[in-house]
Amino acid sequence: MSDSISDHNVSHNSNNHNAFSDSEQGFMQRALILAQKGHFTTSPNPRVGCVIVNQGKIVGEGFHQKAGCAHAEVNALSQAKALAKGATAYVTLEPCSHYGKTPPCAQALINAQVSEVIIAMVDPNPQVAGSGIKCLNDAGIKTRVGLLNQQAQALNKGFIHLMTQKQPYVRLKMAASLDGKTAMASGESKWITGALARQNVQALRAQSCAIICGADSVLTDNAKMTVRWHELAETIKADYPQANVRQPLRVVIDTQYRLTPDLALFQQQSPIIIVRLDKHVDVKKVSQWPSFVEQVYLPSKTDSSNIQRVDLQSLLSYLAQKGLNDILIESGANLAGAFVEQNLVNELILYQAPKLLGGEGKSLLTMPNIHTLAEAKILTIDEVITLGDDIRITARFQTR
Repeated sequence: MSDSISDHNVSHNSNNHNAFSDSEQGFMQRALILAQKGHFTTSPNPRVGCVIVNQGKIVGEGFHQKAGCAHAEVNALSQAKALAKGATAYVTLEPCSHYGKTPPCAQALINAQVSEVIIAMVDPNPQVAGSGIKCLNDAGIKTRVGLLNQQAQALNKGFIHLMTQKQPYVRLKMAASLDGKTAMASGESKWITGALARQNVQALRAQSCAIICGADSVLTDNAKMTVRWHELAETIKADYPQANVRQPLRVVIDTQYRLTPDLALFQQQSPIIIVRLDKHVDVKKVSQWPSFVEQVYLPSKTDSSNIQRVDLQSLLSYLAQKGLNDILIESGANLAGAFVEQNLVNELILYQAPKLLGGEGKSLLTMPNIHTLAEAKILTIDEVITLGDDIRITARFQTR
């Protein structure tokens, strides 16, 4: 199934093909910019922006900052006050119509007596999915849907993917030399890429609901797998104060009980899940961990070497059940390769440094079940940019 929900939009919008004016596009663009301000804080909620326009002027604007806080429409209406009456609201996502942690935004717009709501995209959440639009229409408020739809979808890949596919959107981040090596044969890898590339990785972590890695990755570098605010770009810090830093859930696969509480990983008091095999429950080792550490036992799956590994599909399904929609994998060649071989990765983000490490270096991915070109994984490159001396390639895995 495609990630796109454009067909879903059409089914709820008879005006989908109507042209939008330049000024309307400008107001929606402003709403998208506002939504982006919640890029690192709203997870697992969607990023949403709203602009209230009365007689061609913006009288209120707002965005959703984090789960449990007021939604974008409510913040914009609070700013607009009485000027919302008869105004047009521009919203990047269909206003919600159900009671969650906050009251429904569709009702707030009705109460404010706006005359029209222009919506970038229909909410893929089955609890909403057109009911917000219907609620507005039933109250006599005109709605139009589809303005800057693709840009709105790009803001919330994880949220859309979870709602439509029942699985998180999975990104695999890797760093390598031009000849595809991630480290020297000795394991030395600090640093293959430069400071700007590493800064960019911090932003990837900050936007993610969870980071998955293996015990090897943690033990090799004594890694913390946290967002380091001081390493973020200055442009990000301006809209993302250190006090607002939201650490992603750290998920570490450790089926051999090699992790110990003295590691740097456990010095940061933010949630950690240690993944074990269901048959290896060891009651003696459950109580030694800090309170923010949870041990989860998942089903196993036999690999090509007849070794029992964690069933990675079960792991992603478990994270989906927790509402986590945007997952980042930072791991070594074996675990990364297993995710790719099993078609569990949506997007690859590859940082490449202008270095050659030679034939003895460690390879990017281990995929023992691929033997012919016909079995090769095929990607579509979406973007190639430079970060200092390095390049960053963003590519999507094609489905067969």
